[in-house]
Amino acid sequence: MTDRAPSRRYGVDTSVRTAAVWHTVDEHVRELSEALGRPLRVLDLGGGTGGLAVPLAEAGHDVIVVDPSPDALASLRRRATEQDVADRIEARQGDADSLTDLLEGRAVDLVTCHGTLEHVDDPATAVRQLAATLAPGGLLSLLVAQRYAAVLARALAGQFARAREVLDSDTGRWSGDDPLPRRFDLDELVGLVDAAGLTVRSATGVRIFTDLVPSGALDSDADRQALLALEHAAAQHPSLAALGTAVHVVALRP
Repeated sequence: MTDRAPSRRYGVDTSVRTAAVWHTVDEHVRELSEALGRPLRVLDLGGGTGGLAVPLAEAGHDVIVVDPSPDALASLRRRATEQDVADRIEARQGDADSLTDLLEGRAVDLVTCHGTLEHVDDPATAVRQLAATLAPGGLLSLLVAQRYAAVLARALAGQFARAREVLDSDTGRWSGDDPLPRRFDLDELVGLVDAAGLTVRSATGVRIFTDLVPSGALDSDADRQALLALEHAAAQHPSLAALGTAVHVVALRP
């Protein structure tokens, strides 16, 4: 499916699949940076090749990317150099357990953890570790795969037993060849954030319709813009947000 749309955030193109997340991150980053009167200090856990870090650095923010993969970090360094933002990005090999040592006591204004919490052994501990790196007034952006979208997708594919497993399992996954070790629902994610002492600022569903729309329905830029507008509007409705392929929560450290 062609999913490119003429939407730009932080000077880079975004797609139908990622535009809703960029929109939310953009709003919170701009608001916090204006309130502080300076660029942000950002920690990107699991930031890999820099899909989020490089655009944030292009916007003038300083980003520390922590990722366990040396290959991903090598790609990040190349990308940062190509985009002329290498001086604003630090690449560190590690994980949530090593943040205290890697940050050397430095607090950050924004932590992003997108597509990473599904893979940690103890999500509750990981969220607490992320929260502990934030300065007062700092923000945590969590993006995770959502359980109920996977239930719907498996059922529509005729995989009814798998759909039931995802619905009923503690981890939100089906057994066997499920590519993800864990999925969350919105209440579960909010509970993790609350337990870490943070206050939810926004909670939205991501890709509520995009992954279900046939490719023929997105032949033109007008079609893609209409889908983006629908996704943005639907994400604000709790009943529809629960159907998003992912859930995005932004929380504040008081």
